[in-house]
Amino acid sequence: MEEQTKHYLADAAAETPAASEALEWAGQTQATMVDLKFCDLLGSWQHMTLPLTSFDESAFDDGLGFDGSSIRGWQGIAESDMLLMPDPASAVLDPFTEAPTLSLICEIADPITREPYAKDPRRVAKRAEEYLRSSGIADTAYMGPECEFFVLDSVGYELADNRAHYAIDSAEGHWNSGEAGLGYTVRPKEGYFPPAPHDTLHDLRTRMVLTLERLGIPCEFHHHEVASGGQCEIDLRYQPLARMADQVMTYKYVVKNVARAAGKCVTFMPKPLYGDNGSGMHTHQSLWKQGTPLMADKSGYAGLSQLGRSYVGGLLAHAPALLAFCAPTTNSYRRLVPGFEAPVNLVYSQRNRSACIRIPMYSESPKAKRVEFRCPDAAANPYLAFAAMLMAGLDGVEKGFEPGAPSDFDLFEEEADVPQVPGSLAEALDALETDHDFLTKGGVFSEELIQTWIAWKRENEVDPVRLRPHPAEFALYFDC
Repeated sequence: MEEQTKHYLADAAAETPAASEALEWAGQTQATMVDLKFCDLLGSWQHMTLPLTSFDESAFDDGLGFDGSSIRGWQGIAESDMLLMPDPASAVLDPFTEAPTLSLICEIADPITREPYAKDPRRVAKRAEEYLRSSGIADTAYMGPECEFFVLDSVGYELADNRAHYAIDSAEGHWNSGEAGLGYTVRPKEGYFPPAPHDTLHDLRTRMVLTLERLGIPCEFHHHEVASGGQCEIDLRYQPLARMADQVMTYKYVVKNVARAAGKCVTFMPKPLYGDNGSGMHTHQSLWKQGTPLMADKSGYAGLSQLGRSYVGGLLAHAPALLAFCAPTTNSYRRLVPGFEAPVNLVYSQRNRSACIRIPMYSESPKAKRVEFRCPDAAANPYLAFAAMLMAGLDGVEKGFEPGAPSDFDLFEEEADVPQVPGSLAEALDALETDHDFLTKGGVFSEELIQTWIAWKRENEVDPVRLRPHPAEFALYFDC
């Protein structure tokens, strides 16, 4: 099965393969089904499947129809017909289906105009890359996210008018130390890098990495993360923006399904545990032009070029609005809390992890010079989050923003008057509402997408959470 799951482009000579090549490769692998995957507005994959015998080259040009009104935040009932446009370059064999299945990532088009759909996240990412090239500043934006997640042994939750509860469990969780067993639980905040027997998930992560590699997705380190209760990280090797967004979607699909096959479950929810570290998606990013890195200058602070400083200035200036896409859940702000280890301070620094932007100093090579934006989490839609970060950084470069003085001091120990990220999703949405012109340049983000995003998040996430009594409120106030 290892050879069958390999990305079919691995040995292809053509940079942009034709539909015929994808279908020929599917025949060689004896695929019998075709699975069409696409990303909805909020960042979840949706899919539908048909036999390979009912799928031919015309599908790549003509598209396949579906009901867009059933997808969150998309079309109304009166304009529901939409088209899936498969991308032959995305072809892989799905490693989790019983029947050999050709998996294709699709973009969305209007069936009448045949134009790309303005609220298709994948097209937003590609428009951001097109805008970058048209600007003349650079031709490639590389993204390298660190997606953290929890591997759990069980989970349950319920919401009703008169009750609510959740319960999650992991054999590694420190709360299980009182149960009769072997005693190798992970103490709170001591999960970073312990070997077996404390790290019980090493082999599971290795299976995840090997599956990703077979799908043509290069990986770097994998390790246990800081939190008790099964927090993990697998690092992906940096890629151009849209390709990396595709790979993050595949990463989440693989991680969840490998865990499920092992009788476990995975969540990318930023803060599932009280009193321990949450999960982020620190995103490394750099600009290149004609194969030359643009963010390196040994004479600059932290080896950063003036272009790099202006890019940082753009991220800092637009960070409150960015977080509406990069930390897009109410739960994201259980992680981004001042006074703890989370990167809530809108400053930059070399090596200082309490700053929201860090300039890694591991290597002096110009190719390794990049900036790391530490606020995002993996609940984000990667197409929208990566595109938004690029557009903010480019706005800083185009306008010559200065990021100010770096903060190379302990922001916890020393009194410092520094701006901080929004304290809630509601505040981030307010910031996006007033600051989004940098996103609409070049038609990258449409006004319709931004307004739909704000309205959906307020109505379906912010309001339900703020209107519901919290269990902690019963402990605090029931007997008042």
